[in-house]
Amino acid sequence: MGRVEEDVGDRSAGDSHRRGAVLHWVCHHCVCGHLGEVELAAVSVVQNVLEGFVFGIMLGLGSALETLCGQAVGAEQYEMLGVYLQRSFIITTVTALLLLPLYIFTSPILNLLRQDKNISELAGKYAQWVIPQLFAYALNFPVQKFLQAQSRIWVMTTISIVVLGFHVLLNWLIVIKLEKGLLGAAIAENVSWWIVVLAQLAYVVSGCFPESWTGFSLLAFKSLVSFVKLSLSSALMLFLELWYFTIVILMVGWLKNPEIAVDAISICMNLELWTLMITLGFNAAISVRVSNELGANHPKAAKFSVLVAVVTSTLFGVIFTVGILATRSFFPRLFSNNLEVIKETSKLGYLLAATIFLNSIQPVLHGVAVGAGWQFSVAMVNLICYYLFGLPFGALLGYKFDLGVKGIWLGMLAGCLLQTLVLMLNVLRANWNQEALQAEERVRSHAMTALPQNDSTESGIITDNRGSERTAEK
Repeated sequence: MGRVEEDVGDRSAGDSHRRGAVLHWVCHHCVCGHLGEVELAAVSVVQNVLEGFVFGIMLGLGSALETLCGQAVGAEQYEMLGVYLQRSFIITTVTALLLLPLYIFTSPILNLLRQDKNISELAGKYAQWVIPQLFAYALNFPVQKFLQAQSRIWVMTTISIVVLGFHVLLNWLIVIKLEKGLLGAAIAENVSWWIVVLAQLAYVVSGCFPESWTGFSLLAFKSLVSFVKLSLSSALMLFLELWYFTIVILMVGWLKNPEIAVDAISICMNLELWTLMITLGFNAAISVRVSNELGANHPKAAKFSVLVAVVTSTLFGVIFTVGILATRSFFPRLFSNNLEVIKETSKLGYLLAATIFLNSIQPVLHGVAVGAGWQFSVAMVNLICYYLFGLPFGALLGYKFDLGVKGIWLGMLAGCLLQTLVLMLNVLRANWNQEALQAEERVRSHAMTALPQNDSTESGIITDNRGSERTAEK
């Protein structure tokens, strides 16, 4: 069991590719925040509403690979990883084309949603400028999951660190030195994202994966229906998760003085992303570990990995929570010079701290769900906790009881708390022996080579991938 604990710790510490992406966004937000209030609000709306929507769908579609590739690695069916990657490319590219009108008509859509006219107009221009990012997303997430399943995190770490430094330099050159404003910021975003994608693709096809990448194959077009079903379940789960926070931004935009309110909550959410650098590492670690162990028919190891990840991530959450409470009057100055924005953001410090603590547990539970293939059931939990409880409760507090942005955030926090409790209960009640058998059947249905048939489910005997029999771990 020590190996499992060490693996989870190493993955969480080394998951810098996600941290690089978060720092990339935070850096971009800081630069735009010093261009002006309307500029910051416009970028915030695009990032949190449009890109939050698209990011959730693309990440969700790509996350199907976490389940399939992870379990295939555990079952030693390496040749299927390249086929899974190509199937995911097909699905995400088609989806990107379908989502393109959202970028083209962002301004009319925001006006329809009764957002501030000045913010909507500028956000519409910015959205059209960052269209190249949409297609970068379509390729980025499948490749990341492909590399993640094979523990090549160091590659993504290196690429992310290098590109982050380049992104900071590019923002300084185009936005500040050449004074190109939001257009320059959009150019910097597009270039940085595509460097990441092309670097990762080059590594995949360079010959470093002789077993899992054997070139393009027509098999990518087979069994698309079952692949699409899991991809859509993954997308629905993450879409409902990310769009929840997007709707919160929209609800804040309907308050009086929306520029200040939107800026304040956007700053808090960006800082929340900053703290997620660590907990997202545990999300990736536990997703890969659970899928690997279930694919290899090691249910006891999968269960222990969950315990290690939850406890460790929670400890980090406590540290971050204390840090936010101690610096709540200082951190807003990193994002804005406006005294009203700084004051409003400081007032949200306690709610931000509580949210960060919950988010130290929630990503780990999501990682467990993805690794085990529970995406659809978690999507239903998100729907009920967030949309049938959290948002209505936030609207009641924010509008009816006139609590403003605090009330809306309290509703969001209540929905997150309920969701975390339900997911925790599901994990505690899970039958890991049965999950291992289901993973075996999932791998068998996609395998290119025959796997030994397991006919001993009821007696507790599990056949491993080398044909030997052993008693299911209790």
